[in-house]
Amino acid sequence: MAATFYSWVVPAYETGSPVDHTWVTTYDNRLTPYPDDAAVIAAKRDYWFCWGSFHPSGGIPGNPTGFLDSQAGQLALARCLVTPNADSAKVAGARGTIFTYGIDGVCHQLANQVLYATGGGGQPPLTVKKARGYAVSSFLYGVYGLQHAAWKSKLHGCAGISPLAVIQRQGGNVAMTEPVDDFEAHARGVLAGEPELLGRLLALRSEVQSFAAQTLPGFAPPDADTLNARNQHLLDQAAILLGPDRFTQIFGMAPGDKINLVDPAIAAGQH
Repeated sequence: MAATFYSWVVPAYETGSPVDHTWVTTYDNRLTPYPDDAAVIAAKRDYWFCWGSFHPSGGIPGNPTGFLDSQAGQLALARCLVTPNADSAKVAGARGTIFTYGIDGVCHQLANQVLYATGGGGQPPLTVKKARGYAVSSFLYGVYGLQHAAWKSKLHGCAGISPLAVIQRQGGNVAMTEPVDDFEAHARGVLAGEPELLGRLLALRSEVQSFAAQTLPGFAPPDADTLNARNQHLLDQAAILLGPDRFTQIFGMAPGDKINLVDPAIAAGQH
């Protein structure tokens, strides 16, 4: 069954935050702003919480509706990848493979997992790359989060496909489109004339994600303050490498700006 998927943003939890919370629906809330998830279910529509709360509509400074993008996709695949109309903090299936918020990824990566269902026919999947703070989150957590083996397994179980390609069979032919690595694509554009610096940045990003994927020792998972401090330190390393101008061009913020991706209330509520 085909459907149109819509991605949305509201400001993240902190007042004046330069980061957006993202979520996905199968309806245009500019036309039908359902008041709650019960109304969405009654209308036989889908709302993916993406590690957040329910929002009847979106809106951020400069974008009063909060609309990011829309694209047609496969509804059954999206529902299999991430359970809709369910709070991610309460329903395991609504987490996709962002099992632990702030460690495996944040709302951006979970929204991208839903939107993976929009890929095909030579068209790459939609992502929330227009969201504020996305360059930072994709530097740290990638496009689909840090649980690479679990994501590959999820894709195989839901669609029998590899995460390395979006596959559409048309007239007996198989067309494959590589999903775009948003961070790398953006960095290549900014650093087109500086291949050595680009290579060092991508190598740093690989090291950052390998480090971020490690389980911290101890008996309790790290809290939001710890994760935000860790993320800030890792981001600061990119600032040292790139210098202020290139860093700002790539990340949309100045070196030293504090950016907290992990919402303390959500992080605390999942344990």
